[in-house]
Amino acid sequence: MQLIAGIDLGGTAVNYTLIDLDGRFLIEDLCEHPARSVEGPDVCLQQIEDGLAIAVARVGASMHDVISVGLDTPGPASATGVLSAKGSTNFVHPAWAGFDLPGNLTLRLGKPVCYLNDGNAGALWGHYNIFGRSPATSISAIVGTGLGGGVIVEGKVVTGRAGFGGECGHVLIPTQRIAGLEQATPRCNCGRVGDLESVCSLTAIRNTLLPTFLAQYPGHELASMDVKDAAKKVRGLAERGDPMCRAIFRAQAHALGLFFDQMINTFDPDALIVGGGAIEASHDFQAWFLSEIRAGMPVQREEQADIPIRIMPNGDTAGARGAAIEALRLARAAS
Repeated sequence: MQLIAGIDLGGTAVNYTLIDLDGRFLIEDLCEHPARSVEGPDVCLQQIEDGLAIAVARVGASMHDVISVGLDTPGPASATGVLSAKGSTNFVHPAWAGFDLPGNLTLRLGKPVCYLNDGNAGALWGHYNIFGRSPATSISAIVGTGLGGGVIVEGKVVTGRAGFGGECGHVLIPTQRIAGLEQATPRCNCGRVGDLESVCSLTAIRNTLLPTFLAQYPGHELASMDVKDAAKKVRGLAERGDPMCRAIFRAQAHALGLFFDQMINTFDPDALIVGGGAIEASHDFQAWFLSEIRAGMPVQREEQADIPIRIMPNGDTAGARGAAIEALRLARAAS
């Protein structure tokens, strides 16, 4: 048996998947192990190795059967997986600064390790789930605490010169065109004003959307709560039809519509994909949200109007799956 491992390393947990050389996934559900990243690289790399051994044993294989590994992490990091010298929100121990994650994991495991950032890995899985190995182009936006995403052109991830390709969250959009935000000044954690993440993320709900819309809905039940706690309740209330919370999610959907319009006119993609915790909700809510994305797009050419908008499947495992697919692609190319 020859296997490819996919490893999604977060700040607190590592998620694993395994595929064979035909691209069949051997682990279908969530397979996690604690990351202990706050204790630094040595401890965390040992955790990755220990968790991988558990995942491999789960499918009745051994570590000798793993021939290649795909790894993804949150950034900032270079295209080859060297973490930023300025550090990372998810990897706070000082020893992580400038740390070559794939290089050091290769030495520890004795197997080649390739790297994608988590947004690109998730985008690759969403693309592969729709198109398989056929050449196609897709744009993904993954809405969570921030906004990640990726651009896949003819089946390959666009990483760019320094690894910042597909940084969808930092594309500027005309936020003044979004109903309810005409007078707002949405600011992203990166310092930009009016990028996609500044409107379309949990952080945006907390920092901008909730305060802005509460002023338009006086007496709302969330007004009496701490804003951090209130922000986490917006999706659930929106799913149940609360007018203000629906207005907040409508603003986010329209922001995505403006962003996707730019991507359509840049890449002419075969599909647009939306994922992330923000839309891990009922089918009815997802359908409503996708319809609002479409409603937020400017009028398009007839030839462009049929580009589908899809929900990314397997949200919790998308990163590990995408990392494994990239490792499999490279293994095939080398053979």
